[in-house]
Amino acid sequence: MTSSGKKPIRHLRWWIISLVTIGTILNYLARSTLSVAAPTLKQEMGMTTESYSYVVLSFQLAYTIMQTVAGTVLDLLGTRLGFFLFAVGWALANMAHGFATSWQGLAVFRGMLGATEAAAIPAGAKSVSEWFPARERPLATSAFQMGTSVGAIAAPPIVVFCILTWGWESAFIVTGALSLVWALLWWVGYETPDRHRRLSKEERALIKAGQGDASDGGRPSTRSEVIRSRGFWAIAIPRFFAEPAWQTFNFFIPLYLVAVWNLDLKSIALWAWMPFVAADLGSLAAGLLPPWLMRRGASVLASRKITMSIGAVCMIGPACIGLAGSPGLAIALFCVGGFAHQMLNGALITLCSDVFDSRMVGTASGMAGTIAWIGGMLFTLLIGQSADIFGYSPLFVMLGALDIIGMAVLWILLRNRPKSADHLTA
Repeated sequence: MTSSGKKPIRHLRWWIISLVTIGTILNYLARSTLSVAAPTLKQEMGMTTESYSYVVLSFQLAYTIMQTVAGTVLDLLGTRLGFFLFAVGWALANMAHGFATSWQGLAVFRGMLGATEAAAIPAGAKSVSEWFPARERPLATSAFQMGTSVGAIAAPPIVVFCILTWGWESAFIVTGALSLVWALLWWVGYETPDRHRRLSKEERALIKAGQGDASDGGRPSTRSEVIRSRGFWAIAIPRFFAEPAWQTFNFFIPLYLVAVWNLDLKSIALWAWMPFVAADLGSLAAGLLPPWLMRRGASVLASRKITMSIGAVCMIGPACIGLAGSPGLAIALFCVGGFAHQMLNGALITLCSDVFDSRMVGTASGMAGTIAWIGGMLFTLLIGQSADIFGYSPLFVMLGALDIIGMAVLWILLRNRPKSADHLTA
């Protein structure tokens, strides 16, 4: 029995990460609502494609800037209170979309959504660092990372049902309300292992014993140490090179299928969800491969680096999309890309828990996320300027090359067994 007299919950850490995963699903469900409702909104509000792009850009800018801020807030307030406040914020911001009467109003609410949703990945990484020994972190990280794809997959049927049944406004209110309910569940269900009343002594000891497995000495534990560390840039630079692929898959697959293969909306609905299912499999691989490597003698950091590298090499698949002779083969290569990206990205996100002190995981993950989204935004601008002129094929080749460069940076900057914090600083 715990000190509160309540019976301990077996394997509580896995219940905790399940709660994080549901939050990630609802986070991505909320952000995906706009893209599904966009055709209806353009008609209802008389929006042009240009004005719609400003609405999307509002989210991207706020999300990019706020990841660093959100990570710091999570470290200052703690995971429980910090994530709760951000979740309530994104729930209310998403619901507010339903009251917009112009694209300018949508842009304002979209920026509010981006600012609050930016906490999701740093909060997930921080939760993993608090609740899991090093050997289990890849699987825990892959679990909540799978929520990103599940949310994107769940959005079309939920949003379309709401629009057809109650009107477009209801789609935002319903998806926002689901996040609000989850925020209350988070507040009730989450605590750190040292304070959770339903955690058994045995599981608490297991978690504590594995917290220091990632390195043999001290880890960066202040913002300045994080910024000066090679470990941070070994994570942030590869994420900068990797994020363009994920944002391209999210925002441009339907446009590619129309521009290159002249598919109609029905055909796009039939094909476009498949890369996100493959992405979930990539997240799972990112969780299962590192423990398998560690059982065969690889160090914690080496297991993450090898996993990232396999994903980077697999990005050669989408680089060859220009050679596809059919839309089916193109989608198959997109599936390889979705799998590869989530595999390598899962390894990079997990590394924040391995390299940094738990008190700084949110900050480090948030700053790396900001750098990653800058890369994604720059590549989005490049697509907008060049796709109509040169086509998509050179861009897909670039995506594959960028991840190979990121892999090289990771191996150069991150050493397998740091002996002290000095080994991770420049």
